[in-house]
Amino acid sequence: MKHTISLVVFFFLIISGLLAPLPSGAWGLNGHRIVGEIAERHLTKKAKRAIKAILGNESVAMSSNWPDFIKSDPAYKNFYNWHFINLEAGLSRDSINNYLDSDTAVDAYTKINFLVDQLKHQDLSDSVKKVYLKFLIHIVGDLHQPLHVGHFSDLGGNKIKLKWFHDSSNLHQVWDERLLDFQQLSYTEYATAVNYPSTEQINRWGGMSLKDWICDSYFIAQDIYNYTETQHGKLGYAYNYKYLSVLNEQLLKGGIHLAELLNDIFG
Repeated sequence: MKHTISLVVFFFLIISGLLAPLPSGAWGLNGHRIVGEIAERHLTKKAKRAIKAILGNESVAMSSNWPDFIKSDPAYKNFYNWHFINLEAGLSRDSINNYLDSDTAVDAYTKINFLVDQLKHQDLSDSVKKVYLKFLIHIVGDLHQPLHVGHFSDLGGNKIKLKWFHDSSNLHQVWDERLLDFQQLSYTEYATAVNYPSTEQINRWGGMSLKDWICDSYFIAQDIYNYTETQHGKLGYAYNYKYLSVLNEQLLKGGIHLAELLNDIFG
């Protein structure tokens, strides 16, 4: 088997991916790269050196889409449920936290915890470190796309069919790609345009736990669901106007959170 991870780790990952068979997309190519680019601009020098030793000349931004690219490889077909955590509608913050306290499913929450724990160990092989780091970069980005913390009942918006301007789409795809691509910026242009966190934002976001990230995205998703329902399946300029600032803040927040996590692991 010509893969970059050991047979033992490969077997573990395959077994861990057999649960919760729910389909998922992800931030589009630019979304993940924007989060990665912003994160890289906020890394400590020590973290940058450690990450370069793992990724080589591949940047955080350019490595961020690898976990989506490998979906075409049958060896990784069961890894899709690492990218999201779907929850029931109508939950409170306390009920979400209570669920996460006992969460043993294969989902973005448990996999981020696993990856962080593993990357803090110094005895991993270089190939395993690279795989784990790329997954971590990607999944942190995914958790900041609100519909990756959407409802079980509609598979994070995938079942909600609608029109984006005149094109057939669904709610998840709008937030994965359509809204972002509508801005017509490269990932470096976008990262530069939004990478102006205020002191208040840095302080507030820096105090957030992984559970807080999930709650934050969940409640943004509830607003998205509620407003989208009022639009009768037709989204366009007004939708872009309403949610562009939310989109931009989620991308920026994702980059800041990813940088803080990587600095904690490697800095």
